[in-house]
Amino acid sequence: MKKALGIDIGGTKILYGIVNEEGEIVSDIKKIPTPKTADEIYLALKNVIAQYYDEIDVVGLSSAGAVNLENTRVLSSTPNLPDGYNEIDFSTLCDKKVYVENDANCACAAEYKNGAGKGFNTVLMITIGTGIGGGVISDGKLFRGAKGNALEVGSMKIFADKRQKCTCGRYDCWESYASGTGLKNCAKTGALEYPEFQNSIYKDKNCNEITTYDITDGMQKNDAYSIKVFNQWMEYMFVGLVSLTDIFNPDCIVISGGMCSFVDVDGLEKKINEESVVTNVTVKRATTGNNAGMIGAAVLALG
Repeated sequence: MKKALGIDIGGTKILYGIVNEEGEIVSDIKKIPTPKTADEIYLALKNVIAQYYDEIDVVGLSSAGAVNLENTRVLSSTPNLPDGYNEIDFSTLCDKKVYVENDANCACAAEYKNGAGKGFNTVLMITIGTGIGGGVISDGKLFRGAKGNALEVGSMKIFADKRQKCTCGRYDCWESYASGTGLKNCAKTGALEYPEFQNSIYKDKNCNEITTYDITDGMQKNDAYSIKVFNQWMEYMFVGLVSLTDIFNPDCIVISGGMCSFVDVDGLEKKINEESVVTNVTVKRATTGNNAGMIGAAVLALG
C-alpha cells in the first residue's frame, strides 16, 4: 500500500505524519512552529520531507489560500503566512510528487475518505470558524472549478440590500452571519433589538463586547437572549446550507471547524430536508479534527 507524507501548514504550526491510501495515519504525528519567512518555511518543509523520504511515495500539503490548477503553488494572499509565501513552487521540494491543496478541500477529502462522510457518494463539507470555508467531493473527485477556486461559500451573498458589512469589505456575505464572527454579529444585533436583552445575564455588558463564548455559555444557563441569538445564527446557517443542498445535491453534509460542536446538526438536517427541492441529505459533525488537513492532503496526493 502506498504512503504519503501529509503536511498541514498553518499560521502558527506545521503538522505532519505518514498516511496510507485508506486515510489512516500510520506514524507518529509531529509538529513544528511555522517559520516567520517564506524562505524559512521552504527550508523547514524540505527538511521534514528529507526525514521521511525513504518511507513515502508522495507528499501532500494542506494550506490556506487558493491553489493553482497544477497543485504546485498557493495563488492568493494568506494573511496568517509571511510575504512571499505565494511565490513558493512546492513541486521543487523534492523529486517525488508534491501536491498542494486548499485546506478546506483537504478537510473535505479527509472526511470523505475516512471520516463522517465515509460511505457517501457526494459530500459537502462546511468549515465554520472565524469565517466559513467549503469543499465538495463527488464520486471520489474534488470539485475545483475553472481555476481551482471553487467553493468560496463564505462569500455567498444572502441578502441584496446591504444590511451588514463583511470583513472582506463587501456586504452580506454568508460568513458575516453564520460563522463564529457571525454569531458575534448576531449577539450585537440582538442586544440592540431583542427585548429579552433587558433581562439577560449580559444586560450590563457593552453590545460590542459580547462574545461567542458568552452566547454559548448563556444558552447553558437558559438565558432567553442567548437562546434567541443562537437560534437566529442557526437560521442563517440553514439559509446557506439549504441553498447549497439544492445546488450540489449532496447525500451528506459534514460540518467542521471551531464552531461545529455548537451546531444542532439534527435540527439542520430536519429543516433542510423539509425545505430542499432535491433528495434528502444527512448532516453530520466532522470526526477527523485537527488532523483533517494532513490526512486530506495525503489522500489527494495519493489519488
